[in-house]
Amino acid sequence: MISFSLSCENDHEFEGWFRSNDDFETQKKRKLVNCPVCASHKVEKALMAPAVSTGRRQEKIALAVSAQQREALAQLKALSEKVRENSDYVGDKFAEEARKIHFGETEARGIYGEATLEEAKGLADDGVDFMPLPVFPDDRN
Repeated sequence: MISFSLSCENDHEFEGWFRSNDDFETQKKRKLVNCPVCASHKVEKALMAPAVSTGRRQEKIALAVSAQQREALAQLKALSEKVRENSDYVGDKFAEEARKIHFGETEARGIYGEATLEEAKGLADDGVDFMPLPVFPDDRN
């Protein structure tokens, strides 16, 4: 499952989970995607950037969750770990490597790494499909 940041024509922002980008587009065309605030069907994906390493100290965040939410977070963390285990870490060369794969200059494979917001915007402008991996408080990379 992929989490997309979405926004409607009235600038309400929300998230939606889909099997793939194609799944989102299919559901959108069938008017199955709507804003939870105003019910508008004019919904678009907002720009999403991969995790960006800033070198700044991360702040501690307190999170109170129910048992069901804790289980969902555990599943999301396990999925994130599996993606990382089955992908090549490319560090700050993420945007460059993603473009090479997208344009067929190198063998298609799963990759992950860091990108600046500008690099992420450029990838989106070039039509490169990518998504951020969630970063959990105890992630070491």
